[in-house]
Amino acid sequence: MRKSINRTLALVYIFLLIGSFYAQSQDKSSPVKLNLTNLEQVAEVEERFQSINVEMCEVVGGDFWIPYELVDVEKVKAEGFAALKRTIPAVNLYDKKLRTLASALGPMYIRVSGTWANTTFFQDNNEPKLETAPDGYENVLTRAEWKGVIDFCNATNSKLVTSFAISDGIRDEDGNWTPAQIESLINFTKSLGGEIYAAEMFNEPSHAGHGGAPDGYDATWYARDFELFKDFVDAAYPEMKILGPGSTGEGGLIPGGTISTDDIMKATPNPEFEVFTYHYYGGVSQRCRGGLTPENALTKEWLSKTELGLKYYEDARNKYQPGAPIWLTETAEAACGGNPWASTYVDCFRYLEQLGRLAKKNVQVVMHNTLCASEYALLEQETHDPRPNYWAALLWNKFMGTKVYNTETKAEGPDIFIHNLKNSTNGFAVLIVNPEVEQTSINIPVNAEKYLLTADEILSKSVQLNGEILKLNSDNTLPEIKGENINAGEMIIPGQSILFLTFNQNQ
Repeated sequence: MRKSINRTLALVYIFLLIGSFYAQSQDKSSPVKLNLTNLEQVAEVEERFQSINVEMCEVVGGDFWIPYELVDVEKVKAEGFAALKRTIPAVNLYDKKLRTLASALGPMYIRVSGTWANTTFFQDNNEPKLETAPDGYENVLTRAEWKGVIDFCNATNSKLVTSFAISDGIRDEDGNWTPAQIESLINFTKSLGGEIYAAEMFNEPSHAGHGGAPDGYDATWYARDFELFKDFVDAAYPEMKILGPGSTGEGGLIPGGTISTDDIMKATPNPEFEVFTYHYYGGVSQRCRGGLTPENALTKEWLSKTELGLKYYEDARNKYQPGAPIWLTETAEAACGGNPWASTYVDCFRYLEQLGRLAKKNVQVVMHNTLCASEYALLEQETHDPRPNYWAALLWNKFMGTKVYNTETKAEGPDIFIHNLKNSTNGFAVLIVNPEVEQTSINIPVNAEKYLLTADEILSKSVQLNGEILKLNSDNTLPEIKGENINAGEMIIPGQSILFLTFNQNQ
């Protein structure tokens, strides 16, 4: 009798396990139900949330990351880090194609900065460009080059963000910060009818030790400099917002920093910023011997890492300047110019996930590095042809509004981000990212328009919208972005695809 009971219990247990497994597999394969009713708004970002960097090196011409196909391995062995860069000419900011493509992403902020800016001398005259920078500087910015920046911002409906020199050249004989450079640059900007909307004192103080600052530069020195910098700005140009600190790599992400944000914020006198800023790279590229691979580019760990990058700086902001807006003023696929696959379709997933995730965290602005230099650029450096990330950026700009809503999705399902529909009073824009190889499905409550991004190969430099390759018209203008009407109900989302859905009315 006991054996019979035990056998019966065993069979019941097996059937329960089978039933549980079946229910779970059914649940996993069942469509995600998209809910657009009574959504909770969790954040509201700036109109210029998606913005870009144009490196100071691009503006003045200089040494920037060499394309992978031009890397000379033997030269790198002999010369080291210097062989990973090449001299690039100054970008033509009056180029019609460049202006057309940048304008389509607007309105936005354009940040002209980078490590190059830390040692750049502003040549405040109309003489030919100096062949060699004055003592204490390494680079030269002319009036004509800066006018090009102002004109580019005006032509693309952009607001200018920048940073200033921090090297020995700006200092008096005692090593104190002086306004020698910032004053002339501001005055020239005003004479053009231009505006510097906001600025960091200098680029990445966390890495000041190899970013052009004087030998021995530390948090105490930063605090002294910042007090002088802020006093000057408050008196001479109070309309310019002061951003900072703009550090990077902390929280265990990228080693090599020389000054911590914590030390900067605790230094006396305490720096105070109108906007708290940070930089983020999820790793370093193969140029700098990073270990990232294309295989990790679609993992949950990689796509969510941007939130880990935020947490350190968000905690610092909350501790030292609670309530201050937070901006990510420089970011891309990987530091050191990006990996070879940064210019391919696979990085669209990171690009859009980063925007979606940070918007939900109430990060107000995200500035991608760069517009048109190196592998992580939105545009090809030589031709300015759009890369896949450009098309992803264009669709984000076209549809995703400033109001951000909470979404409840299954852990094993696609990532879903919901905003208000841009330029609509009562619509929604939904971004659905499916990085998995397998297709998935979703139930939509009402009719919508579909904009589906796919590629034949994950490392392709071509991307398709609803099955048609996206490319410029023969006159270098943008093609018409057309959606497909779809009915309410279940729809299939292909594997390794990105879907924008637009709903024109609240339901």
